[in-house]
Amino acid sequence: MNNMTIFLTGSKGVLGKQLKKVFPDSLSPSHKELDVGERDDIFRYFQKHSDITTIIHAAALTSVRPCEDNKLEAWKSNVNGTKNLVDAAFKINPEIYFIYISTACVFQGTKGMYNEKDLPYPKNFYAFTKYIGETKITTLNQLIIRTNFVGNEPWRYPKAFADRFGTYLFAEGVAKGVKDVIDANLKGIVHIVGDKKISMYELAKMTSPNVKPMSLDEYEGPPVTVDMSLDTIRWHKYNINTNV
Repeated sequence: MNNMTIFLTGSKGVLGKQLKKVFPDSLSPSHKELDVGERDDIFRYFQKHSDITTIIHAAALTSVRPCEDNKLEAWKSNVNGTKNLVDAAFKINPEIYFIYISTACVFQGTKGMYNEKDLPYPKNFYAFTKYIGETKITTLNQLIIRTNFVGNEPWRYPKAFADRFGTYLFAEGVAKGVKDVIDANLKGIVHIVGDKKISMYELAKMTSPNVKPMSLDEYEGPPVTVDMSLDTIRWHKYNINTNV
């Protein structure tokens, strides 16, 4: 990563905080300092920092329900924000390395263990905006990273789904994976995944042993991706406890 000037979005988020630890010298303005949805501000920033060689775009409105309830804001952040970064980056350097952090939720969630060749089929507005974001960067020197992660901290709820699945990692494991694939100069699409498929309840118990199981039959809300598990045919898998 010699001579790389990295621009990181979403540095105050769960994953962004870990990415900032991995890339401490990155340019990483907060949302208050620079809103990716504000096109003119983005262009001015890139004109000022024309030496940027690499973008790690981790900023997004991520929760399913807020995206359903605030579709305009979700579109502004997840779609327009991505397009603004792409256009500004292309103007200063058409060969800029653009890393887009996407989600396992772009898939339908019926079969699980989706690999990089499987076709997305978003089930809710959040997933739809993230998939449209993927389509905005296909003309650049780009890498789309799909993953599913949580913070390594106590579970926020008293219950967790025993019938919703993923190949989860903690955010610090994903941040390490991002560094690994950048070091390898990967392009296209790659899945950064855990080495085993577990339920959300099993995941929650890792940090909160007293959490109780619940079923999706008890859930009332927007459609969710039931099986978010990812496979990879392009990279190796990581152990959630050791990040290797």
